[in-house]
Amino acid sequence: MNIGEAARHSGLPAKTIRYYEEIGLVRPDRRDNNYRDYGDHTVEVLRFLRRSREFGFTIEQCRALLSLYEDPTRCSSEVKTLASARIGEIDAKIRELEALRESLGTLVCQCPGDGAPDCPIIDELAGAPVRPVPPIAAMR
Repeated sequence: MNIGEAARHSGLPAKTIRYYEEIGLVRPDRRDNNYRDYGDHTVEVLRFLRRSREFGFTIEQCRALLSLYEDPTRCSSEVKTLASARIGEIDAKIRELEALRESLGTLVCQCPGDGAPDCPIIDELAGAPVRPVPPIAAMR
């Protein structure tokens, strides 16, 4: 099948398939006229890569997983190690996002959200030190 058909069957854009070929993740057969010919196994590999990327595995992790996928003598412990490491990366990203949310939430709470130009969110984004809000008694 041609690249368009392979794209439809695998759920990947043709551009991604060409990229995967360029970096050596897939190697489609070649016809006599030198056109790419994507067989069933290649489409199966493309689906495997699509799912691996959906789980957030890097290209190099996908390369390792693909090697294990195509090795009938693989040890599942190697696959589990890769997947467990990915879970650790996901957990670290979740912690990072939670800290980011907390910081942004604090800034949103500090912003008066009125018609005045003063805004701690803008100040933070600009790298300016956040000015403490003076007590109400000091403003009288």
